[in-house]
Amino acid sequence: MAQGYFTPRFFEFFEELSRNNNRDWFMPNKPRYERDVREPMLAFIADFAPRLRKISARYVADPRPSGGSMMRIYRNLRFSRDKTPYHINASAAFGHRDGMHFNSPSFYLSLSPAEAFAGVGVWHPQAETTAKIRAAIVAHPSKWKSAVNDRKFKARFVMMGDMLSRPPKGYDPAHPLIEDLKRKDFIGGTEFTRREVCSAEFMDLFSKAFASSAPFMKFLTEAMGLKW
Repeated sequence: MAQGYFTPRFFEFFEELSRNNNRDWFMPNKPRYERDVREPMLAFIADFAPRLRKISARYVADPRPSGGSMMRIYRNLRFSRDKTPYHINASAAFGHRDGMHFNSPSFYLSLSPAEAFAGVGVWHPQAETTAKIRAAIVAHPSKWKSAVNDRKFKARFVMMGDMLSRPPKGYDPAHPLIEDLKRKDFIGGTEFTRREVCSAEFMDLFSKAFASSAPFMKFLTEAMGLKW
């Protein structure tokens, strides 16, 4: 029987945190965070793991509270002008077991009062990763077009991310896939409603969305020299 994971209390916590993003508010409310945010997210990750293995056995959903798929609520302030200490969303990344976290393809979920976003692909890759993906697009144009134009993928995801204003160095400006070669990010994104997130059907909706991205993720994974 389907079960729900997230409740309105999940979003209410972040709505209040966004107005009180400081340690004095967070510390007495930390039990709320653990009960209404962290534990539901970890349970969701744990139950998503076998579904992810059906999409690809080499991608991992790790429900450990530290060092797993769920990202820390504490912001890294070392190089940020914004000194607010806490993220106002809960997020999780599901990466390849042999990959390099965000420098290789991953499945991603972010839940906040502003949006419920799911993404697939590689965001802000390093130059070496970008070069591998572009080389794969040129070497296998039919596979790339088949992946990004897959009917189920296009029905759920929108290609997004930063683009170069000019063709990358070394590539023919007249190449038929030049717009894809100009991509700096290779990601597809989709959104869910808060009602969907709080429903007992969310796990099914979420799993189905990620399953529809399999051709796209397979292309990127193999472009990185990783096994799908």
